[in-house]
Amino acid sequence: MIILGIDPGSINCGYGILQIEKRRIVAAGCDVVQVKPTLSLPVRLQKIYDEISKIVAEYNPDIAAVESIFYDKNIKSAFTLGHARGVILLSLAKAGIPIEEYSPREVKKSVVGNGNASKEQVEYMVKKIINLKKSPKTQDATDALAVALCQFNKERFRM
Repeated sequence: MIILGIDPGSINCGYGILQIEKRRIVAAGCDVVQVKPTLSLPVRLQKIYDEISKIVAEYNPDIAAVESIFYDKNIKSAFTLGHARGVILLSLAKAGIPIEEYSPREVKKSVVGNGNASKEQVEYMVKKIINLKKSPKTQDATDALAVALCQFNKERFRM
């Protein structure tokens, strides 16, 4: 089974891949889709859609887990993030990939055991669980692996 975890963003969109065999993680990787902030929103959304579609075609995941929107004081940022999530969900749906959505709190609780965990705590636990020697290049990539781990924790009980 291959799980694709996505931490949506309109400038940095993290993605993490977990390969599962016999209820164990046998391979993991992550990266980030980076989009120039100087591009217009429609162009950034097109790039995100295209890149996520390429990732789906390359790895052919069995399921995707996407972090839901968190609410903050900046409503404009929340709307922009919503647009990015929309094109990500569209890309996954067009490929026929089942999608699960998790709140940031659910992801933190699943990986760290505490829904109020810091980004540093999440990064530490992701590295320990997957046995990574060094940190991924961005926290967006680490967060995407955490989203994939959240799905893995749910899947383990179905396998």
